[in-house]
Parts: sequence; C-alpha cells; structure tokens
Amino acid sequence: MISKQTIDKIFSAVRVEEIIGEYVQLKRAGSNFKGLSPFHDEKSPSFVVSPSKQIWKDFSSGKGGTAISFLMEIENFTYPEALRHAAKKYGIEIEEDKREQTEEQKQAQTDRELLFKIHEIANDFFQHQLFETEEGTSIAYSYFKERELRDDIIKKFQLGYSPEQRNAFTEYALNKGYSKEILEKSGLSIFPENAPNGLDRFRERVLFPIHSFSGRVLGFGARILKNNIKTAKYLNSPETEIYHKSSVLYGLSQGKQAISKANLCLLVEGYMDVIALHQSGIDNVVASSGTALTVDQIKLIKRLTENVTILFDGDPAGIKASFRSIDLLLAEEMNIRILLFPDGDDPDSFSRKHPQEYVEEFIKTQANDFIDFKAEILLKEAGDDPIRKAEAIRDIVKSVAFVKNALKQEVYLKEVATKFGLSEQSLFNELNVQKQIQSKQFSPQQRSEPQERPKMEIVPQSPLLSVNPLLELEEKLVKHMLNFGDRILEKTDADNKPFKITVIEEIISHFNEDNYEPQSPINQKIIEELKKGLDNDEIIQSNFFLTLMDETIVSKVSNAIIGDDELSNWEKSNIFPPKPGDKLEAEIEDDILIHKSHFIEKLIYDVAKKLDDVRDSDQEAYYELVKKIMILKSLLNEINMKVNRQLTKGHSFFKEQKL
Repeated sequence: MISKQTIDKIFSAVRVEEIIGEYVQLKRAGSNFKGLSPFHDEKSPSFVVSPSKQIWKDFSSGKGGTAISFLMEIENFTYPEALRHAAKKYGIEIEEDKREQTEEQKQAQTDRELLFKIHEIANDFFQHQLFETEEGTSIAYSYFKERELRDDIIKKFQLGYSPEQRNAFTEYALNKGYSKEILEKSGLSIFPENAPNGLDRFRERVLFPIHSFSGRVLGFGARILKNNIKTAKYLNSPETEIYHKSSVLYGLSQGKQAISKANLCLLVEGYMDVIALHQSGIDNVVASSGTALTVDQIKLIKRLTENVTILFDGDPAGIKASFRSIDLLLAEEMNIRILLFPDGDDPDSFSRKHPQEYVEEFIKTQANDFIDFKAEILLKEAGDDPIRKAEAIRDIVKSVAFVKNALKQEVYLKEVATKFGLSEQSLFNELNVQKQIQSKQFSPQQRSEPQERPKMEIVPQSPLLSVNPLLELEEKLVKHMLNFGDRILEKTDADNKPFKITVIEEIISHFNEDNYEPQSPINQKIIEELKKGLDNDEIIQSNFFLTLMDETIVSKVSNAIIGDDELSNWEKSNIFPPKPGDKLEAEIEDDILIHKSHFIEKLIYDVAKKLDDVRDSDQEAYYELVKKIMILKSLLNEINMKVNRQLTKGHSFFKEQKL
C-alpha cells in the first residue's frame, strides 16, 4: 500500500490544470479554466478547473473532484493506480507501507486490473525479445532498421517482437503465476484442444503496442515479416474489457501534448505513418489503426483540438473511405483539411525523403478544405457527364449539411456556388433536402445517449412534499463549513457580551444543541470528521476531504467548493455580483434559524404520526403527545417570528432561495 506520506507528497505536487490539460482543451476564464466536458456532449463549455482550489467540476454531468479523481474517471484507474500515474508524472518516488496485504485486499484485484498487468508484462517481454535476443535482433531489429527507425523512436513507441517459438510468451506468463483464463481473456494466448499448453497469438511478428490516453498498454498490433506464410499480414488484439479499437487512436499517448500545443491533429492511416512522422520531428499525429474513423475517436481528438488535417497516400479505396470520415468530423464540429501526397508516397515515405521543415510546410500549404478535396476527386470521375457532375455537387452539399453552425454552412455554400457557377438559392434548396434525408437516416452511432441526471437525495417527510427542505438547509450549512469553516464570526451571548467563534464551531454547536441527525449519509461522514477535528482543537478544512479515498465525499466537497457562479466570468462584462461569503454572518444566522424551523416541523410531523396509534388505547400517552406538539408549535412560532424580523431588516438571502 502507498504510504500516507507519499500520498501527501503527490497531492502537494499535482497541478489539477496540468493533469486535466492533457485530456481537455482548457481556456482561461478569469481565475479559472473552462473547457468542453470530456464526459458529456455539449456545445458550450461547462467544465471548470480551479487552480487556486485544485479541483474541477463538470456542470453537465454533475461530476467533480481532484486531479486524482479525474484520472479515476477518465482512465478508469483505481485510486492507487491514479496516485502512481501522478507520482510518475511528477517524479515522486512511491513509498510502500510495510504492512502485508490481507487476503481480502489480494482478492480485490479485478480481472480488469489483471488485464492491464498482463499487457504490461507482455510489453516488457516483447521489447526484451527485440533488443536482447539473437532471434529478435537478427529478424525484428533488422526490419526496423531497414525502415530507417532510430533506437530512440523504437523505444519511444515500445516496439517489440514475439519469437518463433509457438508459446514463448504463454509459457513465460504461466511461470510468473498468471492463469490460462486471464491469458485467454487478454487475447495474448490461445488454448485450442490440440495445444493445451497454449499458443502465442502474435508469434513471429513485430509488435506495436496500443496505448491508452495516459500511456497504459491496452492491446497490440502485429505485422508478420515472412512473405511465404499464408496468414494475415497484420493482426490486432481482439476486443477485451480494456481494449475497444473504435475508442482508441494509435499514437495519441505520445502525441497529445504536441497536438494541444499546435492546436492541430494530423490524422493518418497506419502505425508506421505515425512513427515516421515522429522520427522527422512532427509529433502531433495519430492513426485510426486500420479501422474506419469513429465518433468516439473524434471525441478523443476534440479534447485537445478542433482542427484536423487528414493525410492520405492517394489510394482510391482509401480516398472514398475518407468521405465518410469527413462527414463524421463535420458532424462533430471539427475544422477539416485534407492532403493527398504525390503518387507513390505516403506519410511514412514522404517524411523519410524530406527534412522536417519541408514536410511541415508541404502539409500547411498543400492541404485543401473538404470542398476542394471532394470537388477534385468527384469531378475528375464525372468528366463531362452533366448528370455525374450534378451528383458530385450534391455529394459536396451533403457534407455541408453535416455542418451544424449556420454561418459556416452559408460560407461553404457560397464557396460551392462560386466554384461551380451555381446560384446560392439552388444550393440552399439542395441543402434543405439533404438535411431532411439526414434527419431520417442519422446513424445511431452519432446519437448521444442522454446521460442520467444526478439524482436528488430526498428523504420523505410527508406525502405533500416532493423536496426535503430540511435536507436543503443541511446542504447549505455543510457547504458553509467546507467553504468558510475557519472564518471568525463576531457574536454576542445572552448577556450581550461579545465573543468570537468559527463557522464550523457555530454550525456544529447548532447540530449538537438539537441532537440533530443528518439526513444525508455523506453529510454525516463530513460532519463526523469536522467534530473529530474540534475534539482535537483543530479546524479541518475542505482540502482534508479531497485526499480521502471515498470518492463520494471527494465529489461532494468539490461540488460544494465550486459554485454555479464560477461558470460565468462576470467581470469580463463589468458586472460585479456579490461574492460568496460577503454577508456570511447574516447568511449563516438565517440558515441556522430556517434549518431549526424545518427540523421542528419534522419533529411535529413525526409526533403527529404517533397519535393515531395511541388515540383509543392509551389516553395518557395521547395527551402527552398533544402537549409535546403544542410546545413544539409554540417554539416554531417563536423561531418563525425571529426569521420574519430578520427578513424585514433586509439582510437575508431567503427571498432568492424561495424557501
């Protein structure tokens, strides 16, 4: 287990804006950063990162937390995995507690964790075979050298080799204690009836590990080197619990920072195209790994940039397939340019022939927008045939129909009208036809499933209430303690003598006075920790909760710290609304009174429910309950009168809260 001292070091070193900035394109908004949610489709940014508070909140999905909880959400890391990833990024050495893991902790390893581990083991094995064995150096290493790859690039992409021996890796993994079941689930090994000791899926192939966004190995692509064997030239890992080829882009882990910095993603077809461009010094490149581009892959790119240049080698089949990619990219509101390399060249060969500056300039100057690209391809096929020419123009307008921005649509149609000498009206008519067709034929893959809204926590009070007002006030009081717990309040006692008290002490004292039991289990945990702090003469602040392993608490505290007002940068419009805490003393006084009022209402309701049980059977108990209700109602009236007096003074916030 990771020691507490190491965890503290990690949280001290981690910068939430740096971690999230590798996954989301962030833009400065006042003291915060904003971006599009990586968890939810949206057009207007609702994802807020606070560098000063070191937390984030996604208003579209309701999620929030620290840099560590973000890694857990985005990468499906466990808590220890997220800590280790952050520690590696910031150069922090992990110190382990000397305590042995219990059997329960050992059993807690899931198949998913084992799948990641077995791929890590396989990746190390294949790299060792490439560099450290005679077979690997003479066959695989020689092949990479023929492709003119430098050692630093081979190591950067962790290229490897699976030897000729039919079960070399399988035997190695079994000897290290991994089960046949996990090897089979990973797709690294096959166990047919005629080979009970297993077979290596990738034997006699060079290996291209496929990494997640954060750099974990998810699967492999493999290429056979012998030409006289009747088998597939390329072989990929099968779909597993951790590897879904439609949701992964080759080279994204190695190129994400360059893509974000350049604000441009180069999209190519194959592994070697990515690797060759990296070797030439061009890192902002990814490949769809031989699969048709998918919406999930586009969303990965969109986290980093909205600008894509597609690089093609001029193969007719590939060009036609690119038309679908263009429409998908346009539908996801990406800005697209397309480049065809000269005959006989692809990104790999072209980048090996020319220096980096020449390649970069060629891509920059020779890439066309999608209209010019489609026009060149389709009109060349149409020749002088007017019917085929009309179909070509219709195909271009069909792509324009995928553009969601009306202004962009109009600009594109004007360009088409100018290029082909057509009236804009006729093109707009055709555009409307294409929109109607799309609305009927829209691919289910492109439809975003509505995400379930965060559920409101409601504790039933009476059949007439749909929202629990007691819980609502409890939430406000907990929020006060998390945001302003150590703030000093100036108070006076019953004898009108002044005294000072912190916000936490004031609110906890209120809860203790009424023997109040929190309505929310999460709030109860938070309040218990705050009480423990007071018992030890310590005011616990909100960042204490952010380092806990309980993600429900981390999310709750983050949501409390980042308010809805942080979505807007009012100062930019010269609007300066009251800041949270400006009238804290009056607000807390009001909230405590209103909370007490609702608490008494609940007590009255609970007592009233007991009346029917004793009305006929126990007159004495019945009258005791009635007496209790009368006392509670008298107290309620007294509190409500006090609330009304404070409302009259004009320092209350209740009118806005509609309580």
